[in-house]
Amino acid sequence: MNFHRALWPTLLVASLFFQWRADAGAEPTNSPVLPVFDLQGFLAQEIQAGKREIILPHGRYRVIPRDRQHLVLRDLKDIEIVADGFEMICTETTRALTISRCTNLTVRGLVIDYDPLPFTQGRIVGFAEDKHIHEVELFAGYPAADQARNFKYEIFRPDTRTLRCDDRYPSKIEVAGPRRVRVQLPNGRASDPEQVGDLVVMGAEYAPHGSAAHAVECSHNVNVRLENIRLFAANCFGFLEYECDGSVYLNCQIDRRSAADDFVKRADPRLRSLDADAFHSTGASKGPAYIKCTARFMGDDAVNIHGDYHLIMASQGRELRVLAKDSMNIQPGDPVELVRYDGVRVPDATAVSVVSDGAIRADERAFVARQNMDAGLKAAKTSLTKAWKITLDRAENFPTGSVICAANRIGNGFAVKDCQFGFNRSRGIISKASHGEINGNQLAGSRMAAILVSPEYWWLEAGSSSDLKISGNRITDCGGIPICVEAAGGNGRLAPAGAHRDISITGNTIQNSFLPGILVTSTTGLTVNGNQFDRLATPAVLPHQMRQAGLKDLPPVVQINCDAAPGIR
Repeated sequence: MNFHRALWPTLLVASLFFQWRADAGAEPTNSPVLPVFDLQGFLAQEIQAGKREIILPHGRYRVIPRDRQHLVLRDLKDIEIVADGFEMICTETTRALTISRCTNLTVRGLVIDYDPLPFTQGRIVGFAEDKHIHEVELFAGYPAADQARNFKYEIFRPDTRTLRCDDRYPSKIEVAGPRRVRVQLPNGRASDPEQVGDLVVMGAEYAPHGSAAHAVECSHNVNVRLENIRLFAANCFGFLEYECDGSVYLNCQIDRRSAADDFVKRADPRLRSLDADAFHSTGASKGPAYIKCTARFMGDDAVNIHGDYHLIMASQGRELRVLAKDSMNIQPGDPVELVRYDGVRVPDATAVSVVSDGAIRADERAFVARQNMDAGLKAAKTSLTKAWKITLDRAENFPTGSVICAANRIGNGFAVKDCQFGFNRSRGIISKASHGEINGNQLAGSRMAAILVSPEYWWLEAGSSSDLKISGNRITDCGGIPICVEAAGGNGRLAPAGAHRDISITGNTIQNSFLPGILVTSTTGLTVNGNQFDRLATPAVLPHQMRQAGLKDLPPVVQINCDAAPGIR
C-alpha cells in the first residue's frame, strides 16, 4: 500500500477536526466531540486517481454540507464505494446524499444520522379545555423550541411507545420557552384520545445554509445499487428516486436509533426514524427492487411506487390539452395510460407529439380548485400551471378532469421481497405499477392499509396495475384494510372492472386486523386463493368502498366491480 495514500485520510480528518473546533460555537447541545471529515473531497481525490473501488475509513465523522447537500455523487460509472464501518453524521437538517446520472454505481455499508435531528421530541404537559392547544415540554438532547417546525406532529403512548392516534395538523407551533412549545390545533376536540403525559414528535430544522429535502435522493440513474445502508433520520423521505432505471436496494435499514446505540445523551429514547416515507419511487422506467429491507417508525408510507398523472382539460379528435402535474414527462412514442373522469380506463394509446400549449387559463384554474385533490398540489406555483398539446395515434373523447400518464414511467417490473415494514402512521406498501411482485414481506402495525394497489387522483399519482402478484406476505395488527386493490375516478366513484388487470393474491396470512382482510375493486382477471385469516375484527365504520357499493356484510374477502378468475374463495 502507498504510505502517503494510506495516511492522507487521517491527516485530512485531523486538520478538519481542528478547523471544526474553532467553530465549536455551532456545536449542538449535548453533542459529542467528533472529527469533521471532508467526505466530498476524499471521494473526489480517489475518483480522480482512477479508483473503481473506494474504501472509506472506519469511524464516526461529522460532515458539513455544501450547497445544501452533505455528499454528491454525479456522473459516475462502474464505481463501488465501500463504507463498511463509516458513519456519516450530517450537521444540518438538509440532504445527506445525492446520486444523479450515475450508471452501475454501488454504495455499500454507509450509516447516516443527523445531529441535530430533523425532529424534536417531548411530552404533553397540558391542554386547553377543548384540546385546541397542546402544551409540550421538549426533552433534553433534542432540538430546542426555536427549531420546532409545523411538520408531522405525531402523538405516542408512553407505555407502548407506539402511535396513540392519527396525525394532528397544527395551524401553528409557538415558542413558549427554551424547551416549551404551544401547539395550536384548530380541529382539536375535548374527546380526542391524547392525554397529558403522552409523548410527541414534530419536525425540526437547523439549516443555516439552506435546506434540501430527503436523506438520499437518486435521479436519472441506471443500475444503481444501495446495499446495507442504515438510515436513522431524514427531514422528509428516506430514499427518494425519480426517473431511474433498475435501482436495487438490498438490506437497507430504516429504524429509530436505540438509546444504547445513540451517540447523543437524550432524556428519552427516539420515537421516530424518518419524518415521512421510507422508500419512494416515481417515474422509474424499470421499477426498483427492494430486497430484505427494513423500515419502521417513520412518519408516512414504507414504500410508494408510482408515476405522474397529468390532467386532461379538453380533447378534440386526436388532440388533447393537458395540464402537467409538474414537468411534462410524456415523450413522443411513449405508450400512455388514459382514464376518464368517471374512472373508466380506455385502451392505452401512443403519444405521437407533445408540444407546449401555453399556461393554465382562468376557467381551468377554477375547475382544478373544485377537485378532490391535495390542497398543496392545487395551490403550488409550479404544479398544474403549464399546458401541453398531446397528439395521440387515435381519436378519443375525454371529459375535463380525465388523466393521462406515460405508461412506461410508473415503475413497471418492480419487486418488494422479504422486507419488514411497520409501526408507521400510513400505508405499508403502496404500488401503482405493473408486472411486479410483492412477496414474502412482513408488515406489522401499519395504521392504514398494509398493502395498497391503487392510483391516487388526490396526489395525481399514476397508474393502474396489471400482471401483479401479491403472495406469501404476513400482515399483523393493521389499522386499515390489510390488502386493498381499488380504483376510483376523479369524480370519487369506484371505477368499473378493467382499471386493474390480472391481479393475483395468494398465500398471504392476515392476523389481528380488521375485516375485510382483502378488498378488491375495479379488476378483471382476479385470482384470490390460499390466504389465511386469523382473529379479524369488525371495524367501527365500514370501508368507504363498501358503503359506495351498498354492501353491509363483512366476509374476509370482498369484491366490488370485479371480473374474477375461477377458483376465488
